[in-house]
Amino acid sequence: MDLLSQFILDEYSESLPQMEKLRDIVVRMLSNAIEQNGIEVTTVSARVKTKDSLRGKLAIKGGKYHSLSDITDIVGVRVITFYTDDVDRIAAMAEQIFDIDWQNSVDKRRLHQLDSFGYNSLHYICRLPSSVYKDAQYPLLNNIPFELQIRTTLQHAWAAINHDNGYKSGVEIPREYMRQMNRLAGMLELADDEFSRIRTDINDYRRRVKQLLQNGKLDDLQLDGETYRSYLEAKPFDKLNKRIAAINQAEIQQVPLSEYLPILRALGCKTIGDVGRMVKEYEEPAYRLARHQLGTTDLDIISSSLGLQNVCIACLLKQGAGKIGLKRLYEALNGENDQNDALAEMTYSQAAAISLV
Repeated sequence: MDLLSQFILDEYSESLPQMEKLRDIVVRMLSNAIEQNGIEVTTVSARVKTKDSLRGKLAIKGGKYHSLSDITDIVGVRVITFYTDDVDRIAAMAEQIFDIDWQNSVDKRRLHQLDSFGYNSLHYICRLPSSVYKDAQYPLLNNIPFELQIRTTLQHAWAAINHDNGYKSGVEIPREYMRQMNRLAGMLELADDEFSRIRTDINDYRRRVKQLLQNGKLDDLQLDGETYRSYLEAKPFDKLNKRIAAINQAEIQQVPLSEYLPILRALGCKTIGDVGRMVKEYEEPAYRLARHQLGTTDLDIISSSLGLQNVCIACLLKQGAGKIGLKRLYEALNGENDQNDALAEMTYSQAAAISLV
């Protein structure tokens, strides 16, 4: 090894505590920014190149470097995202936090090479500005460059597989296998784009749902998981629950109502408008049933599901479902157990006492 390479290795040893400190600070800053912006990522990781790894790099490319600062990837940080558009969002955060060396940074996604899918990362060469972080104990911290790679999960998996197979060189494996790998690269790139497109479409759909709910156009909303969730945010059963709670001056304990979605569908509701009409039609019978259930008790806590449950019970009985229908309702809510028969029998008797059957 020549004297210059040995000098760089000595520089590395002296600077190692500073580089390890830089690694930890950058990871913390990026992780905080990602969390604050509500972005879900697979990982935020970092490493400082080992001395042996640096020695091997210098043995191959030693003449290219004159000092340690010329080697921009000794400190490496990697962010793995789920979606391609999140790569750009995280890049924008990095641009606000760090100083970017644009001359040495590269967006490999712009190369558009079929066989480079797994290496299509966004690579930024950065420094930590003293205006963001400064530590007198580590005076060289702000001068050390680091490499920031941002890529998707699929790109990362592809790169790892290619590296494992020695595919990156394009020489070690026969041409027929290269062709197959290139075809897969195209498929994975398409999948990456489609995941982002689908997420965008779903977010657009959610915005449309909220707008239709706000405008009262409930019949334009097909009853599904998203529309039902948004409908519940408007607390449509609060009025009925408060009437029921007033019977005993009870407290209302909030519980999830997601399990009622298949029940509402089974009762014939196809739109959110159907749900609203069903509640309106059976609100009074549901209240009378609750009054009969609670009137002779001293219960001071009721579930927020009681109003909707009694609406479903009143609808079932109106449709002639009888005790069998009530048992199936309790099985849907509680799973199959020995108490469902007794619950159905008791509820049917309570409903009969107020002329619901």
